[in-house]
Formats: sequence, C-alpha cells, structure tokens
Amino acid sequence: MLPGRDAADLPHTPNGPEAVHVGLTSEDARRRRSEFGPNRLEPPASTPLTVRFAREFTHLFAVVLWIAAALALFIGFRDPASGMTTLSVAIVGVIFVNGVFSFWQEYRADRALRLLEELLPRRVTVLRDGSYGTIDATEVVPGDLVVLEAGDRVPADGTLVDGVGMRVDTSTLTGEAIPVFLSVDRAQKHDDDSTGMLFAGTVLVAGRGRMVVTATGKATRFGHIAGLAQSTKGRGSPLKLEIQRVSRTITLMSLALGVVFVVVGRLRGLGWAESALFGIGIIVANVPEGLLPTVTLALAMASQRMAKRNALIRHLPAVEALGSASVICTDKTGTLTLNRMHVEHWFVPGLGELGQGAADTVLARVDPHLFLCALACHDLREVRSLDKTETCGDPMEIALVFAARQLAPNLVPPVRTDEIPFDTKRRRLTTVHDVNGKPLVLVKGALEALLPLARAVVVGREEHPLDASLSKMLEDQERSFGERGLRVLAFAARTGEPGETGEALERGLVIVGLAALRDPPRPEVPRAMQVCHDAGIRVIMITGDHPVTAVAIAREVGMVRGAHPLVLTGSEIAEMSDVALQLALDAREVVLSRMAPEAKMRIVLALQRKGEVVAVTGDGVNDAPALRAADVGIAMGKSGSDVAREVADIVLLDDNFATIAAAIEEGRGVFANLRKFLTYILTSNVPEALPFLAFVLFRVPLALTVVQILAIDLGTDIVPALGLGAEPPVEGTMNLPPRPRSERLLDAPTLIRAYLLLGTVEAAAGFAAFLWVLREGGYRWGTALPAHDPLYRSATTATFVAIVVTQIANVFACKLGQQRVRFADVVRNRVILAGVALELGLSAFLVYSSLGHRLFGTAPIPATAWLIGVPFGALLFGVDRLRKAIAERA
Repeated sequence: MLPGRDAADLPHTPNGPEAVHVGLTSEDARRRRSEFGPNRLEPPASTPLTVRFAREFTHLFAVVLWIAAALALFIGFRDPASGMTTLSVAIVGVIFVNGVFSFWQEYRADRALRLLEELLPRRVTVLRDGSYGTIDATEVVPGDLVVLEAGDRVPADGTLVDGVGMRVDTSTLTGEAIPVFLSVDRAQKHDDDSTGMLFAGTVLVAGRGRMVVTATGKATRFGHIAGLAQSTKGRGSPLKLEIQRVSRTITLMSLALGVVFVVVGRLRGLGWAESALFGIGIIVANVPEGLLPTVTLALAMASQRMAKRNALIRHLPAVEALGSASVICTDKTGTLTLNRMHVEHWFVPGLGELGQGAADTVLARVDPHLFLCALACHDLREVRSLDKTETCGDPMEIALVFAARQLAPNLVPPVRTDEIPFDTKRRRLTTVHDVNGKPLVLVKGALEALLPLARAVVVGREEHPLDASLSKMLEDQERSFGERGLRVLAFAARTGEPGETGEALERGLVIVGLAALRDPPRPEVPRAMQVCHDAGIRVIMITGDHPVTAVAIAREVGMVRGAHPLVLTGSEIAEMSDVALQLALDAREVVLSRMAPEAKMRIVLALQRKGEVVAVTGDGVNDAPALRAADVGIAMGKSGSDVAREVADIVLLDDNFATIAAAIEEGRGVFANLRKFLTYILTSNVPEALPFLAFVLFRVPLALTVVQILAIDLGTDIVPALGLGAEPPVEGTMNLPPRPRSERLLDAPTLIRAYLLLGTVEAAAGFAAFLWVLREGGYRWGTALPAHDPLYRSATTATFVAIVVTQIANVFACKLGQQRVRFADVVRNRVILAGVALELGLSAFLVYSSLGHRLFGTAPIPATAWLIGVPFGALLFGVDRLRKAIAERA
C-alpha cells in the first residue's frame, strides 16, 4: 500500500471524477507493467564498450600496422642491433593513440540519449489502491491517475481529468515558447488536441490537476521523437569517409608492395629474414603512420580558430564537413534577426497607419480596445528579484505591452478569468476578462485566423459589418506591412454573455486594428549572405512567419534577389509527395514559411537525395532528428535545448548566421590544408621506398634503414605537417563553389605531384648524398658493406639528412599552394617555422648524439654532406612553381 495523501488537497471537478477515475490496484499496475514495460526510453541495442573499444584496434589500417610491428619485433629479437624493437614499440604507440581517440569520439555521441532520459521526472504522485502516494516515474503504466502541480514534469502521455489554471510548456516537443492552456472540456470530448492532452517531457508551469495515463515509454510522443533521433543515422562526414578511403588505399597498396618485395627478395636469393626486413621497410615507408593523429590535431587546431569566431565544434570531422556544405537550412528569428521586437506601426481602419509616436489628438480617435488587446492579451509573467521586477516571455508580446503602455498609459486591463491558448493550429490567443459581470473577450493572432470568426470591423470608433471590401482592405494592409519585412498581428474584441465558454467566446468578433512589428536583421548577416552567394551555397529559410514577411526579410538580408523566389508553406509541403518536394527544391531561391519544426527533417532528407551536403540549424528537442540527419547539425548556444546541442555537430555560441559563414570558410581551409599535408607526407614516401627497390632489383646498398624512415615519418615531419594544418584559409576561398561530395582528397593530380614530381626530386637528393659519402669514404662497388660499418651508417645518415632538407623546401612549396611567393606569406606561419627549426634540431641530435646513434643507426657526417640537399631543395621548389604556372595557363 502506498503512503496515504488527503484527497481533499487535490483538484477535482464538480462531477466528482473520483467516482469514475479511481486509479489502479497494485495488481493491475504489475500486470500492465509486464505488458507495456517500464516507462522509460529504451536504448537501442548497442555493442558492449569493450567490443567497440577493440574494434578501434582491428580495422584495416591498424591490422597492417600490427603486422608490421609484429614482424619488426620478431626481427628485433633475432638481431637486437637492427633497431627493429624500437620500431615495433613506436608503431604500437601510433595504433594506441589512434584507437583511443576514435573510441572517445564515438563514446561522446551516446550521451544524447542520456540527456533525453533526464528530461523525464524521477518521482510522481499517483492514485493506487484508493490512496495517493509517490512512485518512481519508470513504474507509471497506462491507466494510472497521476497528480500534477506547478513545476512538475509530465511523466507520460495522458488525458486531462480535472485541473485549475493549468498551463504547460510544450517547447521541448513543439519548439513553441508560449505555454499552452489546458482545457478539461476538450479532454472530455476525446479531442486529440494539445489543450486536452498532456505529453511526456513537457512541464506544468502553472496550476494543478490530474491526468489519466494513455501511453508510456517509447509509445509516447516524446518517445517517438527520441526513437527517431536514435534511429536516424547521419551520413558519414565527407572528411571521415575520405580519410577512410585514403587510409584503405595506401595501406592496401603498402601491404601489396610489402608482399611483392618479400617474394622478389626470395627470388633474388635473399633469406627469409632479409626479405621480411625489406617487406616491412616498404610497408613502413608507404603507410603514413602519422596520418590519423596529424589529421586529428589539424582539425583540433581549426576548431580552436572556429571557437574564437563563436562556433564550438563538438565533432571534429564537422570542421571540414561544414566547408563542403552546399545548402544551409536556417531559422529566421534570432539567427538572421536580433530577436528584439518593437512595434513600428499600428493600422486603424478609418485612420490609416499610425506611427508609434502618434499625436494625442489622433490617439483620442482610436478605439481603446486596440491598445487593450496589446496590453492584456498575452502570456507574459512578472519575475521579481531583490531589486527589480522583470517581464519574461515572448519578445513579441513584450514589445506589444511596452508600445501599448506608451500610447495609453492610463489604460488598466481588467481581471483575466479565462483563456484559450495560442497554438500553431489556431494561430491566435484569446483571453477573457470580467467587466461588470460580463466577459470581455480579447483576441490576438494572424489576420487569416481572425477574419473567419469576425462579424464586424471598427472604422474610427464605429462598427461596420465585415464585407468583402473591408476584408480586402485589411489583407492589403497586411501585405503592405509584410512587404516591408514587418510581422503583422490582428486584434479583435467582443462582449460575451455570462456562461459562454470555449469556442463560443470567439464567435462574432469585432476587428479593431493591426500592429506591425519589426525584428531587425542582424547587421552582419547581409555580408555573410553575400559570402554564401559568392561561395555557391544556397540558403533556405525555414520560419513560422507569414510568407510575405518571410520573403521581405529574406530580401532585406540578401538571401533572395530574384523577382520570383519559390515560397512554400507548411500545408503545401504536407500535401506534396517526396518526389514533388525534391523537384520543387531545385529552385535556386527557396523560402519555407508557416513551417512546423518537425517538417525540417523531411526537407533535409529531400535535399540529401538531391546530392546536396546540408547544414541545418535547430534549437529544440523536436529539431534533434533533423540535426542528426543533416551532414552538419548546428545548434543554437543561447536559445537551444540541451538535447539539440548534444545531437548537433556545431554549437553557435552567439546564435548568429554570420558565424556559420565564417565557420564554412574555416572548413574549406581545412580541406585545402589536408591536401597540402597529404602531399607533404606522401612526397617523402618515394625517397623512403626507392632504396629498398634499388637494393632488391639492382643490388645497390640499402640507402635508408627502416628505423630512419620512422624517424622521418613520426619525428622530423610531424610538426611541419601540423603547421600546414594550421594555415588560415587563403584569400579567395569563399569565391569558389562548394567542393563536390565526389571530389577526392587523394586525387590523381595529388598523387602525380607527390610521387612523380616532388618525390622523384627528393629521391634523387637522397641517392646523391648516399653515393657521395660512399665515394668520399673510398667504397668500391660490389664490396660487402655491413650494417654496423661506420661508412655505411654515415651514408644512410646523409640520405636521411638530404630527405629532411628537401622536405623543408617541400613544406613551403605545399604551404604556398597557388599563391604568389611573398616573404610575408613564407614567414607568417610560426608553427611551420618552429617545425623547420625543430626538424633541423632533431636531425642534428640524431646525427651527432650517441643516443641517436644507438637508437637510429646514424653516424656523424661532415658539414658538406648537409649542403647536398640544398640545390635539390631549390630544384624541388622551382619545379613545383613551374607546374603551378603551367596549370594556371591551361
């Protein structure tokens, strides 16, 4: 038996619903719980953490490195002087860093579901076995009679039984900030309407009452949205897919070459150990061990730059994915505009347009019901602190109250006795006030929602029957305001009869005027919109505003430039098939108005089917599926819900559209930088691999050891490569069209440039240095040259140094890209300069320190050997500039 509670303290209807709704027995509750399950959001079937963690160390890229590490360890045991044990440990370290980072990123993505669950309450009051008591929210079952008070979060979907002054905040589901008034009448009519139903996850902000539970857990409307967000899988980011493809291509190629070299070595008479050594050498030379950690660090540095521009990156691949965006679906209020409403004009039939500063003589001729509607018909609330009272609520209603107080300071609103709340279907708010025992009905809303309910219009101070000419006058005035980018509200009033309730209160309204409000566009948005136009990015506005107002704002910010943009309303889209919607979105300029937030996901999916890379903004729980489905989900940092921010890839700290444009520029720069970085690291693969080929095919002494290759790939090359990742976007980045989703990071021109052009020059430098040292040391061709011979070690060290020197020239060649050679550009990137200094310092350490000699098999070389790579570096830089000049002329 649950602990008792005095039923007299609970709300009840005069008809005594206690007799009808007696709650459940404990036995009924147990039976229903076994049938319907616990009242919670069941997580989807997931792979155990241990298995997911292990997967990060068993994909193809990791497997190839594991094989190389195992073979290196085996050879290290056989020949401790070879340095292969050190190589094995280093490769394992690379696998570990990559795996841990990838696992952490995936683990963080699962937190969205936990945030959804936290929106449901923990304890609730129910009627069981004839008495009231509290139970855990997960124990609630269909049929339970649940008691709710102001501040409670609704635990399940249910029908209102009785209540007093109940208003519920449904913003977590609908995105609508105005609380909904709950009506017992609608519930008793079994009307599936938000005014008679309560939904899981919403919050009772005023009043108290009881409901009968109709759905729990995943069967609730909240559970449906959560399930949709869970089941919706966004497409892999372009960068993630491309890095996977690059890694797969290079590792498979490296593995194949390694096997071929083992076979060739055996055919050339080498033993298994030597053949395996050269196979590992080819694998290590071609697999870019530093690719994944360097890409990660480059993305992290780009995300830091974006954070300085108010874009917080939650998932690193989204940095580049945003740079690939071809369409942005954006909200209007607060994103394109400041969300700071003010009344700019009033329209009074018979008097025309009145400015906010209208003269007293004119105001005296205005029906006072116009200002009374603005002053009293709202859902604002006063919040008192220690030193002040603040009005909280919809910025539009705050603006109306402020304007009405200015123009009619002596007007005192009568006491409110009832209301019919605003919702997106009704598109109007009705409040009822007591005036000398009779109800005064005040209505505010969209003109098209009020006209069908009106019988008359106040012209001056006289009522005139509503006819076609008066309707046209009001509609023309609304259109005129809308074309100026103003949001228009109509006001109506009537004196009702005692006892009238519900919809009867809204019959026979008298329209008293219009108010036109402006939400100024953010001043930086037009420039950002121009940037998007220049970059070939389409921007689609999704708003709940009137179509005329939406188009006017779109023109004001520069989103719409043509004479006839495509304007679709939510009702029109609802009637379209997926194919028709997809065809309609071919239009270059699109404005979507009167849109319900849940329609966003359908728009996103239609655009993706067209091959677009879609970025979408959102702020509510109901936006979570669209944010997850989009290529890049962008949540609002100020106005967004926790769930929206958790599901999104990027959070705008200032809710500003201009921040999106700035982030796109950074994202485009990331892709360009990664291509520079990839060119840089692939170039050194050629001088690292050719010595093994020359040894096996032509019996040339091995010019570079495997451990020295590792010293280049994971030592001297890392910081300069990071410097390339830290490059800011080059001038003109946003004058190019979006990168096609099919464009490859590792394309044919990049491979030709890295392997056939730049790599060939570096290989020539390495061989030249190697052969010069051998000749200076008196080496005779064909004589044995043991691995521990000081001359051999000096020769391989010279090869290592020549590659380092030419890589310095290569990093500046890659940095400049298509830019002109200017000293300021060369020295601007301090990370590259620091990387070059570190590269030279580390090389000197390996060449002249005893520790370097022991670990990497190096030996001291004369200063002249360092200079051999200089002319080849100059040649590399010059050849690359010549290639760029030819490409520009082609």
